[in-house]
Amino acid sequence: MQMLGVPLSVFWLIWGQSCALGGKVNKHKPWIETSYHGVITENMDTVLLDPPLVALDKDAPVPYAGEICAFKIHGQEAPFEAVVLNRTSGEGVLRASGPVDCESQKEYTFIIQAYDCGAGPNGADWKKSHKAVVHIQVDDVNEFAPVFREPEYKASVTEGKIYDSILQVEAWDQDCSPQYSQICNYDIVTVGTPFAIDRNGNIRNTERLSYDKQQSYKIMVTAFDCGQKRAKESVAVLIDVKPVCKPGWQGWNKRVDYEPGTGSKQLFPKMHLETCGGPLSGVRAMVELQTNHIGKGCDRETYSEKSLQKLCGAASGSTDLLPSPSPSTNWTASLLTDSGRDSDLIYRFDGRQAANVPDQVVPQNLTDQFTIATWMKHGPSPGLRAEKETLLCNSDKTEMNRHHYSLYVHNCRLVFLLRRDFTQVDTFRPAEFHWKLEQICDKEWHYYVINVEFPAVTLFVDGVTYEPYLVTDDWPIHASKIDTQLTVGACWQGGEVATPRFTQYFRGSLSGLTIRPGRIETQKVISCLQACKEGLDINSLESLAKDIKFHFNPAQSVLVVEGEDLDSINTAMTKVSYINSRQFPTPGLRRLHIATTVQCFGEDTCLSIPDIKAVVMVMPPSEPRITITGSNRLVRPASDLRGPLGVAPFKELRITSTVIKGDNSPFSGSHRPGVMEVMHNLDYCDVLVIGEELNPERESLELHHSALLGKHLDATNSTSGISIYGVDSMAHYEQVLRQVHYRNWRPATLSERRFRLTCSELNGRYTSNEFNLEVSVLHHSAPVEHVNHMAAQPQYLRPVHHPLMIHTLNSHMSGAAPPAATVVIVVCIAALVVIVVIGIYRIHATHQEGSREDEDGVKDAEVDWDNSTLTITVNPMENIGGSQTLEEEVREEEYEEEEGEEEDEQLGGVSSAESDNSDEDEEEEEEEEEREEQKERKQKGKHEWDSSSVTY
Repeated sequence: MQMLGVPLSVFWLIWGQSCALGGKVNKHKPWIETSYHGVITENMDTVLLDPPLVALDKDAPVPYAGEICAFKIHGQEAPFEAVVLNRTSGEGVLRASGPVDCESQKEYTFIIQAYDCGAGPNGADWKKSHKAVVHIQVDDVNEFAPVFREPEYKASVTEGKIYDSILQVEAWDQDCSPQYSQICNYDIVTVGTPFAIDRNGNIRNTERLSYDKQQSYKIMVTAFDCGQKRAKESVAVLIDVKPVCKPGWQGWNKRVDYEPGTGSKQLFPKMHLETCGGPLSGVRAMVELQTNHIGKGCDRETYSEKSLQKLCGAASGSTDLLPSPSPSTNWTASLLTDSGRDSDLIYRFDGRQAANVPDQVVPQNLTDQFTIATWMKHGPSPGLRAEKETLLCNSDKTEMNRHHYSLYVHNCRLVFLLRRDFTQVDTFRPAEFHWKLEQICDKEWHYYVINVEFPAVTLFVDGVTYEPYLVTDDWPIHASKIDTQLTVGACWQGGEVATPRFTQYFRGSLSGLTIRPGRIETQKVISCLQACKEGLDINSLESLAKDIKFHFNPAQSVLVVEGEDLDSINTAMTKVSYINSRQFPTPGLRRLHIATTVQCFGEDTCLSIPDIKAVVMVMPPSEPRITITGSNRLVRPASDLRGPLGVAPFKELRITSTVIKGDNSPFSGSHRPGVMEVMHNLDYCDVLVIGEELNPERESLELHHSALLGKHLDATNSTSGISIYGVDSMAHYEQVLRQVHYRNWRPATLSERRFRLTCSELNGRYTSNEFNLEVSVLHHSAPVEHVNHMAAQPQYLRPVHHPLMIHTLNSHMSGAAPPAATVVIVVCIAALVVIVVIGIYRIHATHQEGSREDEDGVKDAEVDWDNSTLTITVNPMENIGGSQTLEEEVREEEYEEEEGEEEDEQLGGVSSAESDNSDEDEEEEEEEEEREEQKERKQKGKHEWDSSSVTY
């Protein structure tokens, strides 16, 4: 090869010589590849390049100019550096100058150039290669474990279902590469669970779950990346098992306890309706309180019929045809009673019992206006063609079989028959009035009132008015002299049969059957007589939503709540309450029934809500103990009994009631530890005469009508005693009983009279103690006590003073000692009185002896004196030397007593006049009689002292 005609070997020789002579020239720049691809593993520093990093220079082998001194990197501040391994061969290496993290940056791209060593040792005139692009990929290392995105997972399932996926758990990995950053597998760590998980994290149940068996599950789940690195911490998955969603009311108790006296109590404070998410357009709930087994259909006041009528303001004059059996009302004694119903008097008729009402009890002359009222419980009659069942019948007693008026049931129809006499009407007039009602045969208690305003007849059932659906006319009954018989429970057939007998027996129960002639009952009174004292209620009506509608039936035993919003319905139902206003309610169960209808959009009904059955348990009330206290004995002189007002035996009477204090007692205040006094009503108090009945010719128990004014009380009087009845407070009963007076205008033949007082609440459900009182008569007697108190009494004797004597002694002791002049005058007057008494006695000696014999048989043993020798023993230690004679002292004391009594009468007269003028007149009469008796005692005492032998 030749260059410019010169052989190559010669050329290089010449070039080398010229350089040696100082003509060195760096004619060529280094050469590298145009691009490189490299790979580096994170956290390592060596980069594997393809192709390898090598630079060439055409100036080689010329020193410096043909050598590679450096590789330089430009751009991105790449964390790499290029190092020359061999300057002559131009080999180099690329390595990391700092940490390389794949998670921070996966790839790097930068520029690299090669530099030669220049023209000499100092590197002058160096040359660089062209720019080459280097692309570095960072290889990932599986340094991170999978991590779950949530600290805990929760889900709920419905029992009995198999789910494809209950929930999905998810984990992630911080590694940068797909191999190590992807999660390739999940696993359930907890063993023995009915769940499985797939590679995507979906958890499913492998069997049907049961809420009754287990309500919740907790399982632990772990994850693996594709490098099989496991999560450091497993995650908890909570799965709740819900029962199958059943539409219905939830959050209510089957039993609600009610303490008497606590007012209104919520029945369902936490109840709500579960509809399982269905869209609703309206809800209607009906709450029913079932009390048919309590008393006469519900908890009503169980006072007697008379007391209830008085309490409700009914007009007086009604006749009770089914009273409690007693000596005066014995026609009901043979009837069957349904006892044990809270003192409620109920008569049960089984088709074989009836009672004739005595003629003196039967209301006479029923006018065009009268009322018949009764409680009735009746069921369907047996047989296809049922017979008439008569509640009340007024028919001919003998000869004929005409029904003048009657009330009967026939084929579940109530019929009232009223046949007028020709003397009252002589035309074809209404006679039979028919009503067809479900209540007649529903086997439940109902209150029936028939108001007669002839020719109109109106029926009230439980306070609701019903007009007859059928009225038939008939001719009046011809007048006759045949007596009639009023019968309860059947009809009396006294004529047209061989043997008079009862017919058309009633089958059912009756209570409170009454007739009131001359007047009809008002709607207000009828509602009061049949009103229930327990029922449903709603608390805080003002807090109910505006879209809520509700209404009660008249007895407040049924409540209907309607609304469109479910939340409003739930709020309204939590306010439904039970209330019992009786102070002593009937204990026991009351059943509750709730029926619910749900409406959906465009449908009549879309959900079936099961009915609710619960009970209200009314706890037994604390039973009151009614106690009557006062003075058990009253000793009064005969003159008091003869007075116009007699004596008031119960003037110190007091009636109290106590209950045992319990933990949940609704009453407040305590009488003493464990016992507290309560206030409640009474419904009757009876004052009975013990022993022989009162003799109207010489004695009586009296109660002025004015004592009953302003009170719900009435009274009946007989020779057996006085009965005060009506629902009123204990204080009013006390006031009336204190005004009962006993008079005896012939007390000479009477030594004592005994009375017994008992009171009742709730028609005998609670009765008081038997309070016995004895009224003793203080007859005329010698003034023994005036002598006895002057004589020394033995230490072992207890002095007994009559109440009358106590007053006299107090008056005497309270006065100041009279002066000497007064004593002298008193002695003189006493001597004169003795002389007059002796003369009068001798004139009337015969008369006095006869009187004494008559009175000896009736005198009290304590004041009887005989004609035997009287011995007075005087204390020998007593200084009587300077004393007056015994007779003078007696006279002086009697005079001072009279003077003291006159002063007391003047003082007492002022206070009595201020309080009651009638009392003042009575006291004046008693004082006049007392003075006469004292004069008689002086005369008689003088005689007895003279006729006896006195020993000192």
